[in-house]
Amino acid sequence: MSIAIPKGFRLAVASAGFKKPGRKDLALAVSDVPAASAGVFTKNLFLAAPVVVGKDILGRKTTARAVLINTGQANACTGDKGMDNCRTTMALVGAAAKLDPDDILPASTGVIGAQLKMPLWEQAAPIVAANLGTALIEDFAEAIMTTDAFPKYADEALELGGGRVLLAGVAKGAGMICPNMATMLSMVLCDAAVDPEDWRTMFRRAVEVTFNRATVDGDTSTNDALYGLANGASGVRAASKDLEVLEAALTRVLADLAYKLVQDGEGATKVLHISVAGAASEHDANVAARAVGHSPLVKTAMYGKDANWGRIIGALGRAGVAFNPGHVDVALCGVLLFKSGQPTDLDFDALLKEPLEQRDLYIDISLGAGPRKYTLLASDFTPEYIAINANYRS
Repeated sequence: MSIAIPKGFRLAVASAGFKKPGRKDLALAVSDVPAASAGVFTKNLFLAAPVVVGKDILGRKTTARAVLINTGQANACTGDKGMDNCRTTMALVGAAAKLDPDDILPASTGVIGAQLKMPLWEQAAPIVAANLGTALIEDFAEAIMTTDAFPKYADEALELGGGRVLLAGVAKGAGMICPNMATMLSMVLCDAAVDPEDWRTMFRRAVEVTFNRATVDGDTSTNDALYGLANGASGVRAASKDLEVLEAALTRVLADLAYKLVQDGEGATKVLHISVAGAASEHDANVAARAVGHSPLVKTAMYGKDANWGRIIGALGRAGVAFNPGHVDVALCGVLLFKSGQPTDLDFDALLKEPLEQRDLYIDISLGAGPRKYTLLASDFTPEYIAINANYRS
């Protein structure tokens, strides 16, 4: 059964031919009324044109009506022409869908450096506008895929003080994933009425503990963008006492999407749940977890189902975090491999033979240096990742 679209939103997809003929590569979500808007973007200094434009709109306005996403063309590092083209696409779609272009939040993904194919946009704009109301959440998620193996979407219905509201989110991304805020694009729609500042605050906090704790390959894209629209079409207003409940639901939706991004890492077969405790600060725990999660040696060992704890402590030791090696413990899938700076006497190859066959692998580390902790989701590295990225433009 299809997941429900929050009230007051219409979706559309179209085949514009940006990369391959006949493939859905353009997606549009429109709110029937102005919606509280939020956005979180890449921290890469080379900002794609749609990121610059989206940030500008959100910096000037608290509401928006639509999210427009295309694949096949990143429109990144394209100079003034790329900026002009981005705004032109919004004008084209705005005219066709009877929207103010300044009410459209844009996002793009594809090869960096290529200019948008404007003749194709001119043809596609009236088509995607005419298709409004015909697409499902699942269709939208499929239309924004690139190297993704499957569409990513999540939803939640929840009860606030005034009644029932819906959240629905989509995301794309499989490689170039290390949200800081990957190539990662995402959108969340909500039919509750929410104060724009509250909506933006909960988005920032939810992203910090979900997308910002997921990595595939350590690369942060030029195009990362997460947009959120809350339009109030349910007739339910999120009062002060409801904000915590709504934020928790938003966090769960984003956590579901973040997990799927890592699960679908290009060529990935494993999801590594890396937990670092006992750190002097959250920053130290974060850095230590990422040193392990980004280590090609750790990632390839997990792909090979090899309980090589030496690769884990090697990554910890070079992380640049202060701790006493003699206080470190490391467990893999619940099996303690390394305790107080020394290997244990367990037959870990035998004990881990079956657990390492599973998709979800748990790496638990204690640094013994303080009270702080951090968790990170990471993928393994496989030969398919190399094959995909060695031939990305072909």
